[in-house]
Amino acid sequence: MLKRLILSLCTVLLLTEGYSQKKDFVITIKTSYGEMIAILYNETPKHKANFIKMANEHYFDSLLFHRVISVFMIQGGDPNSKKAKPGESLGNGGPGYTVDAEFNPKLFHKKGALAAARTNNPEKASSGSQFYIVQGTVLTGAAVDELKVDQSKLKPALQQFLAKPENTSLRDSLSKLYSTTTREAFNKKVFSLIPQIEKETGAKITKDVSPEAVKAYTTIGGVPFLDGDYTVFGEVIKGLDVIDKIAAVKKDGADRPLEDVRMFVTTKELSKKKITKLYGYKYPVAKK
Repeated sequence: MLKRLILSLCTVLLLTEGYSQKKDFVITIKTSYGEMIAILYNETPKHKANFIKMANEHYFDSLLFHRVISVFMIQGGDPNSKKAKPGESLGNGGPGYTVDAEFNPKLFHKKGALAAARTNNPEKASSGSQFYIVQGTVLTGAAVDELKVDQSKLKPALQQFLAKPENTSLRDSLSKLYSTTTREAFNKKVFSLIPQIEKETGAKITKDVSPEAVKAYTTIGGVPFLDGDYTVFGEVIKGLDVIDKIAAVKKDGADRPLEDVRMFVTTKELSKKKITKLYGYKYPVAKK
């Protein structure tokens, strides 16, 4: 079984590499709410090969989008969902293996991003079958500044900064602001203190964010706080409205749609020129 899996993945990897210059695979995800057309990134070869293999084996056919959260994402790929009864808990199924994480700063959680779900494992290895498609929301105001803040470093640095006796009055004013105003106003004040916090604590709180990511998050939207934690391995290039339709369905307390939303996934090889012509997707220009 394991030998067959390795051979199958190697075959698809060779195919994806062989066609990387002039051809590519187009993924079609059919649902009762319409079709989503996606491409998978060459920068994440293990995820791309695995997804294509599973789609060609019809693994995803008739599985559910079992977890749907508006302005966040729609998730599916649990094999246990194919014959699941109404209200049955889902989200723990898979093919029995994981895929190594493939993080790339160029690939981020903009609307339409195709990313791998995972358990809370230290390697951040991806589920072998479960994936999600980002809906997200458009960032404005202080949320734009938040893009350039490493949240994992901000909290401990802020605590260290406010613990200093000379910053007692500032701590009190922030505490009052937190309880009397909006989250956006509070964050704006905290972000304005970052240069001072970095200087006094020595912590590096700000991070580099590409102009492409800023543009995407402030125009079509997304979920930036997931970046660097989950592997993004593709994107929907046609059918973004289908994501919105599925994200808006009625669901139960576990975020499972009350009415089953099934998927049927197929792949097709096309020239990159034809993909651009049909769907408007522009491939990154390879650096010489």
